[in-house]
Amino acid sequence: MTVATEFILSLAQLQAAFIKRLDNNMSLHGISFSEYQILHFLGSAAGESMRRIDLAESVGLSPSGVTRMLAPMEKIGLIEKESNPRDARVSLVKLSKAGRTIYRDASATLEMQAQSLVNSLTENQLAKTTKYIARLLG
Repeated sequence: MTVATEFILSLAQLQAAFIKRLDNNMSLHGISFSEYQILHFLGSAAGESMRRIDLAESVGLSPSGVTRMLAPMEKIGLIEKESNPRDARVSLVKLSKAGRTIYRDASATLEMQAQSLVNSLTENQLAKTTKYIARLLG
């Protein structure tokens, strides 16, 4: 096995371990880490809204995959559908007031958990690793 293959497999294991732990912590807020990511992208977007296709791209899902994730989030009031004033064929997804509250509270939990997950690395090591990951992402 090449070093590159071992690296990719190690990253996949790391991601799976992080997601499992983050899912456990996000459950305190009634959401999964994937749902948190959706709230994060919406919360960071202009007007706290995005087109579904853009949201799908941001979270790394297909358009149908993100639609399946959004349905229960809309049902429990974390997000809202909004019509696009420029194009009636395009619907927007907007962070609701309740979604904003959950996002804020879950962000505090994520910050504490993130510190715990990377506490064996120095700030310099984290910065370098983040830089390398950005290079790999292109």
